[in-house]
Amino acid sequence: MSTKHGLAHRFYTGQVSYEFVGKRRTWYIFSGILLLICLAGVLIRGLSLGIDFRGGTDFQVSMPVTSTTVDDVRQKVSEFEVKNLDAQVFSLGESAVRIQTRALNPEETSSVRAGIGAIAGVEAKDVTYTAIGASWGKQVSEKALLALVVFIILVMALIGIWFRNWKMSLAAVIALAHDLAVTVGVYALVGFTVTPATVIGVLTILGYSLYDTVVVFDRVTENTRGIKDSHETYGGAANRAINQVLIRSLNTTVIGVLPVTALLIGGAILHSGPLADLGLALFIGMVAGAYSSIFIATPLLVQMKEREPEQVAHRKALERRAERHQQREERKVEAKAAGDAEPDAEESRAVGTGARQQRRTHLSREQRKKQRR
Repeated sequence: MSTKHGLAHRFYTGQVSYEFVGKRRTWYIFSGILLLICLAGVLIRGLSLGIDFRGGTDFQVSMPVTSTTVDDVRQKVSEFEVKNLDAQVFSLGESAVRIQTRALNPEETSSVRAGIGAIAGVEAKDVTYTAIGASWGKQVSEKALLALVVFIILVMALIGIWFRNWKMSLAAVIALAHDLAVTVGVYALVGFTVTPATVIGVLTILGYSLYDTVVVFDRVTENTRGIKDSHETYGGAANRAINQVLIRSLNTTVIGVLPVTALLIGGAILHSGPLADLGLALFIGMVAGAYSSIFIATPLLVQMKEREPEQVAHRKALERRAERHQQREERKVEAKAAGDAEPDAEESRAVGTGARQQRRTHLSREQRKKQRR
């Protein structure tokens, strides 16, 4: 009885295989179009920076929160005497509301504070506020950028030391840059506010993307060990590695994205800015990370490795071996065709040899009979 294996087993054993590396030009074109769209979003729409980055005033007031509270407060704030507040309203659980505005002078702060108190039905003194200067936002931006640079340097060092291959480090960092660009572009296109929660989410998804890439590279390293003595090219072994970990990557991505989707939807329903920002960064980053590890990082690695002199020589040797094998097969076919066309000579020689043998056997028997007589 034959055992019916699942799809994951068939991918792993090579019974089912998809050409990822061989179609890398297609993936490059698709990624290039996606990056152009993201770049256009950043240049045309720009990023909506939160108060922690651009500075401003943060107000908080206690009041019951329902499903319509955030929209109602946002509408009433837009009617204040102080114009162009660029207000953003969020709920803080079920008992408080946060309103963030541009930087205000003391008179504007007092006016807005009184207006918020009137909306919540409390006195102005019960509305707490915090003024965040532009210098603070600059420090936050610089520290976020520093954290990103340190992360990338550590990633390159870790992969280079672990796999002893700087090309893997470069391919992984390019894939990380792709994920970062896509996430930033989606933020610009959607119009979500960039907050410290966004930075946390981006660093988290970069770590997730790195994990997925390392899993693929580990399998590539296993498949390409001793590649010079095999009948397979580096690209073929790498493509087999992608197919072997494909189902695992998809399962990991789906399992990770499900709770993140709940976080994103919950943040949007509750009008909770930090939850929505974190959820969007994680959602986009996880999907982009799974894509880049398979369609960007590994094809880039193969492209760089196959330019090495050793791999070029190995590939040419395989091509010569395949050519010789084809020539032998062609000669066999030609010989078989020639043998089928001229069977009479061989058959006549065989028949003649058999007849002579029979005559010699008959003469020997006659001689033995005469001797006995």
